[in-house]
Amino acid sequence: MKSQKLAYKYALIAIFFWSTVATAFKVALEYLKPFELVFYASITSTLILLTIIIYQKKINLVKIHIKNNFKIVLLLASINPFLYYLVLFEAYDILPAQEAQAINYTWALMLAFFSVIFLKQKLTISDIVAGIICYFGVLIISTKGEPFSLNFSNIDGVLLALLSTVLWSMYWIFNTKSKVDPVVGLFSNFLIATPILITYFIFTQDLVLPSVYGLGAAIYVGFFEMGFTFLFWLKAMQSAESTSKIANLIFISPFISLVFIYFIVGEQIYISTVVGLTTIIFGLIIQQSKLSK
Repeated sequence: MKSQKLAYKYALIAIFFWSTVATAFKVALEYLKPFELVFYASITSTLILLTIIIYQKKINLVKIHIKNNFKIVLLLASINPFLYYLVLFEAYDILPAQEAQAINYTWALMLAFFSVIFLKQKLTISDIVAGIICYFGVLIISTKGEPFSLNFSNIDGVLLALLSTVLWSMYWIFNTKSKVDPVVGLFSNFLIATPILITYFIFTQDLVLPSVYGLGAAIYVGFFEMGFTFLFWLKAMQSAESTSKIANLIFISPFISLVFIYFIVGEQIYISTVVGLTTIIFGLIIQQSKLSK
């Protein structure tokens, strides 16, 4: 049943938890390589989701879903958690947290435009204008106040962060086409991704015990970034009457995230970041106004 009001509630819960994970990424990457973080966080999330599946008595639904939809499950598993998080964590390993997370959040714009192509949805003029304004705000943050210079701190990191937006938006586009129970679908993806992750780990990583701090941060990421929060966002997308409106809400998260980045990671928050976030909020107000219709 479609309900935009309900979709907003699910989305805001997800946004709060996702606001903490940029900090967790940077903390974990001080002790772990990018793929090690992907591996330990994914295993954590798989175990959490398995617990939920057992509690809800949906094991048989998982078997049926994988059997009947193996190709799409394999595709989704290859994107998330494998490719998307490998690319994203590589970007975070290179870039400052406030820059990496700002670029990554442009996936919402990518999702809105992909929705036109794959979901046959319509974008209003207000949606397009709001998207441009929001993206410009992200650009201000990413270039430390020089948006027209495109002077990013590391071009490789920027390209990786942009690639992550493509992967992430495509993952959610495919998910909105799925009629499976969200918990069943998400667990199936992580379950099928597990042998992929293990195989990649064996052939590319050294077998070294992770530090307690790194493992703790990875478990946090697996719990709040890859686990429960996914379910809230997926519920929001499936409940939404307009995915573009829900997608743009994600721009609230960088503002909250900066608080955690400042106090825990210790990054200096630039004036350009505040200006950029103000621009983003302005775009959101336009997008959420009655003029959107």
